[in-house]
Amino acid sequence: MRFIGNKQNIIEKIYSLININNVKGKSFFDVFAGTSSVGKFLKKQGFAVYSSDLLYFSYVLQRAYIQNNSIPQFEKLLKELNFHSTSLFSTPLDLVIEFLNTNLNLTKEGFIYKNYTNGGTENNDIQRMFFTDENGQIIDSIRQTIELWKTNNLVSEDEYYILIACLIETVPFYANISGVYSAFHKKWDSRALKKLVLRPIEIITNNKNNQSFNINSLEIIDKINTDIIYLDPPYNHRQYAPNYHILETIAKYDNPNIKGVAGLRSYENQKSNFCNKENAYIELRKIATNAKYSSLILSYNNEGLMDSEIILDILKQFGKVQFIEFDYLRFKSNNHGINQDKKTIKEQLYILNKYE
Repeated sequence: MRFIGNKQNIIEKIYSLININNVKGKSFFDVFAGTSSVGKFLKKQGFAVYSSDLLYFSYVLQRAYIQNNSIPQFEKLLKELNFHSTSLFSTPLDLVIEFLNTNLNLTKEGFIYKNYTNGGTENNDIQRMFFTDENGQIIDSIRQTIELWKTNNLVSEDEYYILIACLIETVPFYANISGVYSAFHKKWDSRALKKLVLRPIEIITNNKNNQSFNINSLEIIDKINTDIIYLDPPYNHRQYAPNYHILETIAKYDNPNIKGVAGLRSYENQKSNFCNKENAYIELRKIATNAKYSSLILSYNNEGLMDSEIILDILKQFGKVQFIEFDYLRFKSNNHGINQDKKTIKEQLYILNKYE
């Protein structure tokens, strides 16, 4: 998924660096889970993974990728649907995805169509072009169908989150945006014109007690005892919630009050203190002080609000700290302002092994 700060392309490098720097353990707390790319990787390595995020759509992904630890069978649902695939090798999830792709009654009454497509907003002061009319209807129809299945007790809780996660992971491939949902293109991107086809997610099992939370991690930081705590907080003043408001609405499907050109939902209770420089230092110190861990890993970058010298001063109070930098490609939507000509950015990795 296109997501600011997503570590999917560099997590293997991060993992090799923390191993080289004597980080040991079998449990891992991903404090700012985002798309769960880090948690997914560590789950595959056999760690017991804890994860948390303020955003509900992130929690949906966490439930599907991290906490869920079994292959979904959809026994009740498939019996009710009596649907058979033309493929001989379809998994139960594949069957349900195929059904959703081929048996929907499209509606113009859904929230996404009415608020984020050109047709749905043609009589409004603002005509939004986040999705084509057809794709807006498809998103609504899939999301409403999943909710109906839950209401009728045809899917388990894990199956419910897995299906919403499939939709959340699919939508960005058809959104008429540069990378975030704070604005839409005024002309159609070729990818947005393609008909949306729902995609199954990867199911990961590791037989560990993995747990996920939809909460400010500082509220539980002293209640989770883990070997490694991993911090990948916001780097600048831009809050994540408004940048991904449509994914949040699709996940919750709660018909929120929206406003502005982009149709933003309220995010008053989803603001991160790491988006303010002075508050960020306070939060970092709280985590380093109150969390229960042997090693703390902080992912940051050289353009972040916090100064590396002050970060090091804070962390060195708790143990031995290694500081490592390496280049990686800049997220597309961050190519603006004074940095618009810079194609790479420096990942900063702070590795704290706590004093015993």
